[in-house]
Amino acid sequence: MRQTLDFLLDDWLMVQQLTDRERFADHSAETFAAVLDTCEKIAREKFAPINRLLDTEEPRFDGERVHLPAATHHAVAAYVESGMLAASQDYEQGGMQLPCVIEMAANAFFSKASVSIGGYAMLTNGNANLLMAHGTPLQREVFARNEFAGRWFGTMCLSEPQAGSSLSDVATRAEADGADFATDPLGPRFRLRGNKMWISAGEHELSDNIIHLVLAKIPGGDGKLLPGTRGISLFIVPKKMVDAQGLLTGERNDVALAGLNHKLGYRGTTNCLLNFGEGKFQPGGQSGAIGYLVGQPGEGLKCMFHMMNEARVGVGMGAVMLGYAGYEASLAYARQRLQGRPMGVGGKDATQPQLPIIEHADVKRMLLAQKSYVEGGLALELFCARLIDELHTGQPEQAKQAGILLEVLIPIAKSWPSEWCLEANSLAIQVLGGYGYTRDFPVEQYWRDNRLNMIHEGTHGIQAMDLLGRKVVMNGGSALVMLADRIGKTIAAAGQDAELAEAAQALSQALASVIAATRGAWASGKPEEALANATPYLQAFGHLVLAWVWLDVTLLAGTRSDFAQGKRAAARYFFAYELPKIDAWLAVVVNREPLCREMQDRWF
Repeated sequence: MRQTLDFLLDDWLMVQQLTDRERFADHSAETFAAVLDTCEKIAREKFAPINRLLDTEEPRFDGERVHLPAATHHAVAAYVESGMLAASQDYEQGGMQLPCVIEMAANAFFSKASVSIGGYAMLTNGNANLLMAHGTPLQREVFARNEFAGRWFGTMCLSEPQAGSSLSDVATRAEADGADFATDPLGPRFRLRGNKMWISAGEHELSDNIIHLVLAKIPGGDGKLLPGTRGISLFIVPKKMVDAQGLLTGERNDVALAGLNHKLGYRGTTNCLLNFGEGKFQPGGQSGAIGYLVGQPGEGLKCMFHMMNEARVGVGMGAVMLGYAGYEASLAYARQRLQGRPMGVGGKDATQPQLPIIEHADVKRMLLAQKSYVEGGLALELFCARLIDELHTGQPEQAKQAGILLEVLIPIAKSWPSEWCLEANSLAIQVLGGYGYTRDFPVEQYWRDNRLNMIHEGTHGIQAMDLLGRKVVMNGGSALVMLADRIGKTIAAAGQDAELAEAAQALSQALASVIAATRGAWASGKPEEALANATPYLQAFGHLVLAWVWLDVTLLAGTRSDFAQGKRAAARYFFAYELPKIDAWLAVVVNREPLCREMQDRWF
């Protein structure tokens, strides 16, 4: 993996050029490499050895507190000590001012070693980043700074038991905490009452405090909640109360753990049902969880979605690395597992020595598929992280273009690895055969851990509707036009290479098909017709993007080394076996196939 990572960062994305920018001027290729070395070492020594332990010893709630294995505490402490919680933050915040692309690359090692431990850090970092963007100066100093230092951890509390992904149905209430609610230095103070479900890292004792960011609705003058998303606001709700100096007061906020959810995978991260304001704890002598308003009333989703680009790239990267872990495990197994003999004459001669299964064509097919998914997915996530750096530190025109490209690529960055690197994990199990289906080998755990990624941070269906319903048509389709222009440049360059010309032509045809299907889907102008087949559109669009990424990477890989030949073989596999799938996916899109829309409940 490290050789591929270095190639993508140094040769393809040329990250060393970022050191010419003022924000990253103190860095060099050597400091970037040192960060990667450090994180790779911590992940190898502290995270990987306990990955199976955390799967078998799930978090346990005794009615008062949550119990985690001691190894979790040690691994999390090692991560905090590395400084990675504040990796991209200003020096004044205790950060390293690392580019996003280096931060993502470094965190990839932790996702690969034990993704469930990394969840605590990812949520804390996202929580603090949001407060840096939308919090008051004191909220940033008290809450975000303590999170970046690892003294407190954070969560995101969006979903509710009755609402799930439908945030317009959020029912948690936030009412002004008395007449002096506006005088608290930490922000306008409210009392929250409601329930939040599926809250990762919602309760633990890994840090001195947990800072919940909670979506809730402020009722109108008639006491009723506004319908839809207009009334949703965002609140800081600490588990333990703090003062304006950031010190714990010793008082517990009215946030109670109702129970732990027991999951298929990701078992090392607590997943919680939290009750806000049930009266178990009564800060200030009354029930209701105290929360401090972030930003303006009614702008909770605007604040929350500020961090979604990086969060969704992070989810995609996590899916990639679980796929990568399975690929490496099945590759190692295939090289040492002896079974079968050569095809053809003597193929059934039991006196002949057995072959390593990697010599069988169908096993090579499964390994090539995994390689094409995980290495292509890694390139995609790093490219999107590089766009985030361009958005934040590039010249105005380059930053604008990066933002437009990110808009259209983020649904793919989140969803494509979540589906296809999960398929890589399935193929890893298949390579190991019956052994892969047992807990004697890690590949089954990688699959279980990865299955979550198709669900959280926006399900496949939500990403699909976002892509086809908004991203490719907004502003006259400018994002799709810009992406098509980038793809066109790669096609033109590859067309000059005799070995890649056929692939360039195939990519050109695929691009034309996706553009035609986009128009066809919206030909009637009826959203219910266009979006009925949004998921097949998402799948086709994703394969188009990954084929482009592979062709672009292959242009730089050369031909002389085994490493280069491996890249070309993976790209060749993707174009021969994967890209042709888009025609079937797009057929139902362009024809606005009505079956899924018209299917009746009673017919099932």
